[in-house]
Amino acid sequence: MTAASSSAGVQLPLPLGWKAARGQKDFFVSAANAEAVRFLDGWATWPVPVALLVGPRGAGKSHLGHIFARRANARLLDDADMSATDEALFHAWNEAVDSRRPLLLTARSAPADWHIALPDLRSRLAATPMVRIGPPDDALLAHVFAKLWRDRGITPPPDLAPYVLRRIPRSFEALGAAVEALDAAALAQRRPLSVPLARAALLDLVSPADEQAADA
Repeated sequence: MTAASSSAGVQLPLPLGWKAARGQKDFFVSAANAEAVRFLDGWATWPVPVALLVGPRGAGKSHLGHIFARRANARLLDDADMSATDEALFHAWNEAVDSRRPLLLTARSAPADWHIALPDLRSRLAATPMVRIGPPDDALLAHVFAKLWRDRGITPPPDLAPYVLRRIPRSFEALGAAVEALDAAALAQRRPLSVPLARAALLDLVSPADEQAADA
């Protein structure tokens, strides 16, 4: 989505396409992903030119992966645990070793949970170094919240992030769902983002107990 200004000078959403920013300046380093950043910076010391970046949905795996691919002239395979066949992964792994061109696989879980049928692939992935993006901290959640709106061309009011982040589960997936719900409500009602809009739009995402705890 992108935004338009109303006669009152506030931003309203328009049903247009939007694209997530994946530049290095858009990536926020916090305690949740600092280890992954350091690991990718040291790619020249990997025992094999293949690595796994594991983390929950919305954690920034693709964003960090694209930054790494540009910096290291590496190949990136996103969602390797969901979108690639055993044969495709096997050949990609072998090609990376033969060409010495780094290959980064992103996934939501470790290979032990992938139900791999090809024994040779299973053994290769078992020997592949892996790093995780951890659960989000407060600073990262706030940054991701702002970035999700920035990707849409919208600047939310300053009181919206504290209100939302106190009420939703502390996960990237919940944060993404909250932004989608707010964006849809603002578009459907032709209203700017606000705390009153969020109070109604997030009813299905926030339990009464969480609401009471947030207001305590």
